[in-house]
Amino acid sequence: MLTRFTLTLCLLLAFSSLATSADWPQWRGVKRDGMSADTGLLKEWPAEGPKVAWSVGNIGEGYASIAVAGGRVYTQGNVDGKGMISCLSEKDGSVVWAVASPAEDREYRHGRGNGGRGTPTVDGDLVYVIGGGGDLTCLKTDSGEVVWSKHLIKDFGGGRPGWGYSESPLVDGESLIVTPGGSHGSVVALNKKTGETIWASADVTDKAHYCSAVVVESHGVRQIITFTGGSGNKRKPGDPPRIIGLAADSGELLWSYEKSANRTANVSTPLFANDRVFSASAYGTGGGLARISKDGNVFSAESVYFEQKMQNHHGGMVLIDGYIYGTGSNSLICMNFETGEIAWQARAAGKGSIAYADGHLYCYGEKNIVALVEANPKEYVEKGRFTVDKKNFPTWAHPVVANGKLYLRDMSTLTCYSVLE
Repeated sequence: MLTRFTLTLCLLLAFSSLATSADWPQWRGVKRDGMSADTGLLKEWPAEGPKVAWSVGNIGEGYASIAVAGGRVYTQGNVDGKGMISCLSEKDGSVVWAVASPAEDREYRHGRGNGGRGTPTVDGDLVYVIGGGGDLTCLKTDSGEVVWSKHLIKDFGGGRPGWGYSESPLVDGESLIVTPGGSHGSVVALNKKTGETIWASADVTDKAHYCSAVVVESHGVRQIITFTGGSGNKRKPGDPPRIIGLAADSGELLWSYEKSANRTANVSTPLFANDRVFSASAYGTGGGLARISKDGNVFSAESVYFEQKMQNHHGGMVLIDGYIYGTGSNSLICMNFETGEIAWQARAAGKGSIAYADGHLYCYGEKNIVALVEANPKEYVEKGRFTVDKKNFPTWAHPVVANGKLYLRDMSTLTCYSVLE
């Protein structure tokens, strides 16, 4: 006969076995969709927020988010006058190694926040990072030893956008995809082991903006999708920015869509499902769904709907069970992916960034409010909020949920919270 203690222990073990955890090895997670595979997380926060596991202030200035892989945390920022790539222990935040990019031509400084913007990308035993000035570095994850380095301007004829390169490199098989912008090709694919060029998008020479690309498969063709900054020597002067789809094996332009882009800053990574692409930007623009079609060997992008309220600036969007969640202006919006119908909108944490884990949205407002919200298309249900002790500048680094931890960066401070039940 089971004692009460034994029964309680069995129940605890049964419930704990239901929890799962996973790494977050690149920008917006494993699939670049802002979705964490973690389960068994807190369903409600205490008034003061979840418990702090550790906090460090030695990662330097920057807007870069983080990658979590193999027990380590990777990011970048300006440290002691140098643009540094840092590797920390996932356990306690202690520095494992910190390396300056050999391709960096100067510490990246800007009036709206110094330091790197792009998130490192971990692929096996290598990590790839783009600095705000255009330096691209491949390092070994175990030691920080530099394997190879390039510069998006010097080596690929790129043009640095006004607020600095903000891209997080994309690994696709044996290729590394980056966006220098410029006359040699807006997008290039490099051999991820050597840095040698595989292809450049010769028929697309648009300027670079601030978006990180995704790779998808549509109508049996693997494609790289990203925003550009418009114009370029293959287009008329003054031609607008756009979303483009490139053949992943050659860089050939397959289709483009202009309605959701603006001329100031296109940042938000597109969402893709069912041969449809949803993209959005701010500065009075909004978001639209484009249906990708194929007739013979010819692709096209046809507008399905457009919703001006979804002016997603820098904070990204997530797609959950047919609904988009993302901030437009200062509100969190829930919108039907297929139809564009807005289910609800609420103030939440205000304008900011978003991630999803275990049935909940983790909303990180740029004015340092953090909110836990149910991913519920029927109504807005908040399950907790707290305020980060913000040091300076708007908070633009995206939140990360990995291995039972929530990571929040505020310029030069990275704080790790325990969010397991």
